[in-house]
Amino acid sequence: MTQNEFPDRTGTTLNGAQIIWESLVREGVKVIFGYPGGAIMPAYDAMIQYPIHHVLTRHEQGAAHMADGYARASGEVGVCIATSGPGATNLVTGLATAMLDSIPFVAITGQVPSHLIGTDAFQETDVTGVTLPVTKHNYLVDRAEDIADTIREAFYIARSGRPGPVLVDITKDAQQQSCTFEWNTDPIELPGYRPEYNPMDADLDEAARMIRDAKRPILFAGQGVVMSGASDVFRQFVEKTDIPAACTLLGLGGFPATHPRNLGMMGMHGESWVNSAIQDADLIIAVGMRFDDRVTGNLATYARKARKIHIELDPAEINKNVRVELPIVGDAKDVLSRLLPRVEKAERPEWLAHIDEMRGDSAVRDIKDMPDHGKLYAAHVIHDLYRYTEGKALVVTDVGQHQMWEAQYYKHDYPRRLVTSGGLGTMGFALPAAIGAKFACPDENVWVVVGDGGFQMTMTELTTCLQEGIKVNVAIINNGYLGMVRQWQQFFYGGRYVSTPMVSPNFVMLAEACGAKGIRVDKRDDVEAAVRAAQAHPGTCVVEFVVEQVDAVYPMVPAGADLGDMIRREKPGQHNPIYETGKDD
Repeated sequence: MTQNEFPDRTGTTLNGAQIIWESLVREGVKVIFGYPGGAIMPAYDAMIQYPIHHVLTRHEQGAAHMADGYARASGEVGVCIATSGPGATNLVTGLATAMLDSIPFVAITGQVPSHLIGTDAFQETDVTGVTLPVTKHNYLVDRAEDIADTIREAFYIARSGRPGPVLVDITKDAQQQSCTFEWNTDPIELPGYRPEYNPMDADLDEAARMIRDAKRPILFAGQGVVMSGASDVFRQFVEKTDIPAACTLLGLGGFPATHPRNLGMMGMHGESWVNSAIQDADLIIAVGMRFDDRVTGNLATYARKARKIHIELDPAEINKNVRVELPIVGDAKDVLSRLLPRVEKAERPEWLAHIDEMRGDSAVRDIKDMPDHGKLYAAHVIHDLYRYTEGKALVVTDVGQHQMWEAQYYKHDYPRRLVTSGGLGTMGFALPAAIGAKFACPDENVWVVVGDGGFQMTMTELTTCLQEGIKVNVAIINNGYLGMVRQWQQFFYGGRYVSTPMVSPNFVMLAEACGAKGIRVDKRDDVEAAVRAAQAHPGTCVVEFVVEQVDAVYPMVPAGADLGDMIRREKPGQHNPIYETGKDD
């Protein structure tokens, strides 16, 4: 039975468990990720009556990341489901990950019967209390009559305004009660909730004047460009104004990486010429971003020469970290579409030549351009992965050094083709998020890029791939360390590598035990064959790339340092310029 063939049961008597699925069908849900248990069993029992595919995960955290990955790749609301107590609390990391990155998904949890709430009943946890700081909103529902309206509100809140995760906790007795099912189609209005803003014409005119008068302007593309679907109008804006554009980590793909005006990623591990250009700019136009500390470095010295325009959907982000001269609150696509006719066509040869000069100095430090002497470096692996997938893969990364190398060396030309945990920096995110992304985009060539540490946090989800018969390709960048922590120990803790060397299982044998193909590569000459073999294999494939243990992500702005104060890779024949700041905040 498809969703279009599903009968309309409005006005009939259903139990609460059935109403959960009736509501999800009406919200367009096609797949849900979850793990059953006692307090959610009525809902699971009713599930078989409905045209929604359930993916049995190996851990509830995996379910939350899958819903997250589904939402990031598709632009739709992801959904996960779990039982009460440990089932619900296992979702918390996934909820917090989505909250920091403004990802819309709805988590449904079972709760103990309402008469047992507060008695420390078996598997009882105050999950609405636990998740209050890491959700956009949450609900406790203890009547079947309230389930449909609550789920409708939850989806509305998750996807409207600045998106975010919403949790709906439903007691077991509410799932078992019966009532007449009604589905309200009236527009939702919630007191105190204002998700949409209409920017004033006067502010748009002022922005156009500031852009006209600027000599060294720079544009920022944040995740808001991706999520609002503003990529095309952003590109038109760049081309009309001739303003170079930099991207945040989550903004990568919002503006084509191969566009001649794309500078690349900014911030702690951003390109050095980008950070230098920001410090030299006289105008910043930031679109859909929140000036995270990983982007700004020392706020006291951040872009002091520049006036700033901040286009942002969430008014709470305005002046939170960086004071701006002109805030414009609104959807990025809407604002840019209205601003574009107001700006003048321009050319900026002197400013662009200045940036190109800085870019040239960086090129000679790029490990990609240096001889490898027979060694396999992670940056080479990522660059080769970009080449042999022709830049068309949907890449899901974990968190650590490999994540930054991916951001630097895999050039994303399309939105929603990089899925990564930005704000929370959640290790263990990649594999389950990739499974969610594969369900969202079944025809895409999905690659997981993950470190040996992060992979071991959620590698049990390999058997989810086996059970579902889906294909993702996993590139484990194995350097035998918790690499990013090791890098900080190298730079800021005198090279005392405390608890960062990591022993791993035989990943090839592990993959084969989980029904996947396993390949090990330790020479660069073998990278191409491994990538092609993985892509040709019909099922999930795990490729372990054994890379140099001691390597660092360059450039690096030490935490709290000035944005232009970067640790850079030495030039050929140059002494390593690494210095110790003693700062790790």
